[in-house]
Amino acid sequence: MAKKNTLKRTFDIGFSLLILLLASPVFLFLLFLVKISSKGPIFYGSVRVGLHGKKITCWKLRTMVQNADLLLEDILKKDPNLKDEWEKNYKLKQDVRITKIGHFLRKSSLDELPQFWNVLKGDLSVVGPRPVSFAEVDLFIHNQGGKIFSIRPGLTGLWQTSGRSNLSYNTRIELEKKYIEKQSFTFDLLLILKTIPIMIFPKGAF
Repeated sequence: MAKKNTLKRTFDIGFSLLILLLASPVFLFLLFLVKISSKGPIFYGSVRVGLHGKKITCWKLRTMVQNADLLLEDILKKDPNLKDEWEKNYKLKQDVRITKIGHFLRKSSLDELPQFWNVLKGDLSVVGPRPVSFAEVDLFIHNQGGKIFSIRPGLTGLWQTSGRSNLSYNTRIELEKKYIEKQSFTFDLLLILKTIPIMIFPKGAF
């Protein structure tokens, strides 16, 4: 197990450095687009649950308007149907808080480029379960967290390559557990390869 973990961590560091280097021109251009498209900071930090339940901050390019969290509270108070949709999947298919450039960044997953910095820090892995919020643990995961948080969360994984937001939350949890049972270096490489066409031809991302 220790050897497998060392190999995974070594790959995470090398792969992240390579991506950050090769994607730096695109990354700088995206920073510029986010800056001029709407008011607010370029980056958005989201608190998530990391390895063994540790609190981590995952960084993304901002895809929403300012005060998006406060706006969400107001939206859910006014529309019971949207509140029900949010409580089922923790997502909204028609989220008015997302900016025009934000829709493109989310569809392509380019908003997650800054998370390769999280991988270098050791907060995330390239492949692993999707990072979740502490509220999601209370609502959906409960006593299954011991297994799901036994490894680092990842940028991509079995959920992202199996339908993403088109899947129910319970299905997502089952896929995360399946990944943990099957995880290997070869399986990680397969999921990375499957992620590439999904980024080019996105389905189930919103």
